[in-house]
Amino acid sequence: MELVNAVKPYLPMVGAVALPYLTGFLSNRVTQKGLDTWYKDLKKPWFNPPGWIFPPVWSALYAGMGVASYLVWKEGGFAAQAVPLAAYGVQLALNGAWTPLFFGLRKKGLAFAEILMLWGSVAVTACLFYPVNHIAGYLFIPYLGWVSFASLVNYKLWRLNITSEKND
Repeated sequence: MELVNAVKPYLPMVGAVALPYLTGFLSNRVTQKGLDTWYKDLKKPWFNPPGWIFPPVWSALYAGMGVASYLVWKEGGFAAQAVPLAAYGVQLALNGAWTPLFFGLRKKGLAFAEILMLWGSVAVTACLFYPVNHIAGYLFIPYLGWVSFASLVNYKLWRLNITSEKND
């Protein structure tokens, strides 16, 4: 019982940090098949990042997102922080939707439109988090930077390979 009581205060933070990782894990279930075949054959821009960079970058970003959401949540919970946490949920859903659109459905143009919505939702979430907890707002800056870069990469992959799909 002592152990349960000792761990209990940390469960909300653990859950908050685990949620983005779970979203990424579920979203990436469709990635491997697309990477093994379709993606490797696409024409890529000169600044396309190497595949090995994605796991460490997303690990750091997911941790930052989770900590930021916890910092906002602990300032009164869902009742007091409904708007910032709803924005967080929207950006998390959009984050999870991009991979199936791009790799699963292979819709580069649709994925580009979706990542622009993701960018906007990340910016809105950062702006809503900042007044509640400055650190939470700051934790979204690297994420916004990465989504900005990913948007450019997505756009170039779409435009460089526009003839490879009839309905993209």
